[in-house]
Amino acid sequence: MPPHTTLSRRALNRATLDRQLLLRRSRMTVTQALERLVGLQAQTPHTWYLGLWSRLEDYTPDATAGLLLDRGVVRIALMRSTIHLVTASDSLWLRPLVEPVIERSTTGAFGRDLVGLDRAALAAAGRELVEERPRTFRELGRALAERWPDRAPASMAQAVRASVPLVQVPPRGVWGRSGPVAHTSVEAWLGRPLDHARATREELVLRYLAAFGPATVRDAQTWSGLTRLAEVFDGLRPRLAVFRDEDGRELFDLPDAPRPDPDTPAPARFLYDFDNLLLSHADRRRVITVDFASQGYTPHGPVPRAVLVDGVVAASWTVATAKGTATLSIRPFHRLTASTEEELTAEGARLLAFLEPTAASRDIVFRPPLPG
Repeated sequence: MPPHTTLSRRALNRATLDRQLLLRRSRMTVTQALERLVGLQAQTPHTWYLGLWSRLEDYTPDATAGLLLDRGVVRIALMRSTIHLVTASDSLWLRPLVEPVIERSTTGAFGRDLVGLDRAALAAAGRELVEERPRTFRELGRALAERWPDRAPASMAQAVRASVPLVQVPPRGVWGRSGPVAHTSVEAWLGRPLDHARATREELVLRYLAAFGPATVRDAQTWSGLTRLAEVFDGLRPRLAVFRDEDGRELFDLPDAPRPDPDTPAPARFLYDFDNLLLSHADRRRVITVDFASQGYTPHGPVPRAVLVDGVVAASWTVATAKGTATLSIRPFHRLTASTEEELTAEGARLLAFLEPTAASRDIVFRPPLPG
């Protein structure tokens, strides 16, 4: 068997940026983009809108808000047991597939409180309550405590989340609006059953590679939270292209997926705090070449909002508004060239116009890098 072609880290970077619609803004619709990306991580109410703005040409948030209200897209716990924005269709097959991930996470955090509890009865009671009307977890826990008064209400609510596919209902997540974190079942919200026939690990792996490849088995497991995917890759091997990375690890990809020239220019991009690009590989060096801890960020502190320069994380950013002025602060992780600052200023101006359209004035400030 001939040796596999080695793909450099820069080649992986450009391929992933292309799949993630970050080499150039796309003219896809929001629904098409979400299907391409297998959703966006969206546990915050609104910052994920920036993920669409960074990827789509002439993007405005109103149509996406309308899709949430019209139930064309939903916010639901999926990969890694985190909230994702996905199309209604994708939610119905992804959720049963990743249920073991959500169950494992729930058991790890709340299992001690659930020992000896009839989980099937709890799930049935919880489903009935959230389908009666959307409820917050606090409301759900209190209602369940009327039947199981000796159990921790919060733990019971989380157990229902693990067993019943719950969506966060609007106005939560709607651009420019706020609302309680209330839930109902995805079946009740969409008026359709889960799509168990489509819920195969093979489908999941193929969709992952289309959005994030080329990738290792560990990369796919990191993204999904599922384990034992090596056997799935082995079954798909005849249908996949196989490469090696610089460390000799096997990389898998769809044969016809785009793998641009490593020297393809990559524009500056402002990412949101939980952007998929930064969270979906076990080895993140294709996009992250700096240690966030060395830049003053801790696992318990604010999640950095990253800036891509030449395809890799090179700075963080924040926006603050005071006295009618919106200020974008960019803190590079190393010294930037004049041309890079110029590019970031132009893209930053567009960012401020998107985030703060009513600001009386807008300003962009470059902070000095940390010493060392």
